[in-house]
Amino acid sequence: MAGVRLGRSAKRGAPLGFCAKVALVILLGLVFIVVWSIFSSPTSAAVSSQRSGFDDIFDPDASPAVGKKKEVEESKKRNPSSPLKDRSGNGNGRGSRSPEKKKKKEGGIEEKAAAAAKNETREVEGQQEEEREGGEDMVEVEGLEEVVEGEGGMDEDMEDGVDVNPEEEEEEMVNEEKSAGNKKKKNKKKKKLGPLFDPGARYNWKLCGGRHGHNYIPCVDMDGGHRHHERSCPRMPLMCLVSLPQEYRPPLPWPERESKIFYKNVAHPKLSAFIKTHSWLNLSEEYLLFPRQESEFKSGAQHYLNSIDEMAPDIEWGKNIRVVLDIGCTSASFGLTLLEKDVIILSLGLANDQTDLAQLALERGIPAVMANLGSRRLPFPSGVFDAIHCGNCDVPWHSSGGRLLLEMNRILRPGGYFIISTKHGDIDNEEGAAKHGDFNSEEGMSTLMASICWNILAHTTDEVNEVGVRIYQRPASNDIYDLRRTKEPPFCKEDDKQDAAWYTPIKSCLHKVPAAIEQHGTDWPEEWPKRLETFPEWLGDLQEKLTADHKHWNSIISKSYLNGIGIDWLNIRNIMDMKAIYGGFAAALSSQKVWVMNVVPVHAPNTLPIIYERGFLGVYHDWCEPFSTHPRSYDLLHADHLFSRLKNRCKQPVVIVVEMDRILRPGGWAIIRDKLEILNPLETILKSLHWEIRMTYAKDKEGIICAQKTMWRP
Repeated sequence: MAGVRLGRSAKRGAPLGFCAKVALVILLGLVFIVVWSIFSSPTSAAVSSQRSGFDDIFDPDASPAVGKKKEVEESKKRNPSSPLKDRSGNGNGRGSRSPEKKKKKEGGIEEKAAAAAKNETREVEGQQEEEREGGEDMVEVEGLEEVVEGEGGMDEDMEDGVDVNPEEEEEEMVNEEKSAGNKKKKNKKKKKLGPLFDPGARYNWKLCGGRHGHNYIPCVDMDGGHRHHERSCPRMPLMCLVSLPQEYRPPLPWPERESKIFYKNVAHPKLSAFIKTHSWLNLSEEYLLFPRQESEFKSGAQHYLNSIDEMAPDIEWGKNIRVVLDIGCTSASFGLTLLEKDVIILSLGLANDQTDLAQLALERGIPAVMANLGSRRLPFPSGVFDAIHCGNCDVPWHSSGGRLLLEMNRILRPGGYFIISTKHGDIDNEEGAAKHGDFNSEEGMSTLMASICWNILAHTTDEVNEVGVRIYQRPASNDIYDLRRTKEPPFCKEDDKQDAAWYTPIKSCLHKVPAAIEQHGTDWPEEWPKRLETFPEWLGDLQEKLTADHKHWNSIISKSYLNGIGIDWLNIRNIMDMKAIYGGFAAALSSQKVWVMNVVPVHAPNTLPIIYERGFLGVYHDWCEPFSTHPRSYDLLHADHLFSRLKNRCKQPVVIVVEMDRILRPGGWAIIRDKLEILNPLETILKSLHWEIRMTYAKDKEGIICAQKTMWRP
């Protein structure tokens, strides 16, 4: 009103002076600020209330869980496609129905508010940029500590270890040692990166080309139905979706799926031809059956295993032998038999197997991963497998100077066992086979094993199974190397990084046994299950962090994941932890009938040896590239701060979401924990893929999304 009166008086009197004009402008500006703050305050209140339910994901006892569970179930019956409600019961959580409608109008939490602030005034944007510049690193640590406060939490950015790619780590250390003046340049570089996901991006998904089909493995398959001899990924990031088999159906619950799968889920012409010539798998109407009494061994896997036990009584399956690598996927009966003895066995599906038996293993709920036995190291740390098995083995161990056997020497634990069987029934007649190019003959293998000082414990012929079986043992100390007759192969240099295993060539040298107490592999782990919570001396100060990590994940999984987020765990068997650290997530699930593939990103601290030491499986991987597995391999994906802590950012980070869609089966689940600035646009991406957002929580700058993949394809 004062402004109106001032305007009227100006018309009647003399023209306004300069000071009066300035006062009028200031007055109008104040009025605008007051009006703008009134209309913007409800949004802030809404954001605050939406975050109020995040504590329930860690402390379900704060509210009556039973009553809320019934409420969720009733809600799902009324509207199965709607997200789950906030279990706090206040109706303000991000999972409640009314805020969901509001989000669709507003375009996600804080996105419209941020855009309005940017358009209205540069001052607000400048303050936000200063906060990001000055507090970005602190936010990563503090945000996590707030999330896990009181739950035995830990700072994930502070774990120790040796990076898998040492050359890149050295470059980073050099950069960190630069002067304070260069720090400002670093901050400017961070500013230029911008948001991980473009909030304004629109996604128009298409299916991958017809030549790839529904079994497409990007870094393995070539055009024309052929496969690469070594891992070779497409030059352009994969931004298409892999199609589904016709009449695809979710796998049966475990353990029924172990012996029966839906044939159309895995069908292809080469598999059809394979079925006709092998008795251990039978096609019966819509199912592919795997009779337990049948296997690639004529008398069965149990008889084969019994013969191994007689040859080497020191092998105690499920006690001192817990983690085993099985080279080549056939019937997987060897691994299933050992599973009953608390042995976890990883089937290594060779990329040149175009029958795709590794896909059958994964569909049955058996751990498997694809790899090439070629010129590069396998994606495993050194000295982690308690035993390596190669049944009906036709791998040319003796070729290229025994290069592949040197790789087995790298990944086999000191004192570990190497079990190999060949199709020749009479092992005494294999000397003649060597002259005809059989490199796995007694003559060829004996010479090669002597050169690396592996001791042959036993060899015999299993006349029933018609295979020759040999058991070797890697030396447990370096003393025996002094008795070598020749110096070939030479020892690897002391500064050689044994754990560098991502696109790293196999070196024609012999790794010695670790001798220093701070090196992993110096002592054999405790018997299972003691090794789960008994940490070796070489971990040093990390033991406290492992204990905290173990308690942290035990609390989250027991209080929330198993009961509070709507997942039917009877249908969950194959799980991937996309950013594993110490294996705490897998350890907390060890009592469930599941197995976990622990993935340690190649640019993260090298904690994968710790995971194996505890008795679990894992691989190295760079998430800027597709994973080495078949489509629809996993029932559940877990990503804890994977996106916000990518040390080396991908050119198109959305390719990680595309890969998640490829390796997760329809009906499978994803649990994603990260910063809200990541989760908001990520939720939009998942919705564009027609994933159902079953639950979301938010608190401060952290949040969680629980989503389920649907059958939708473009």
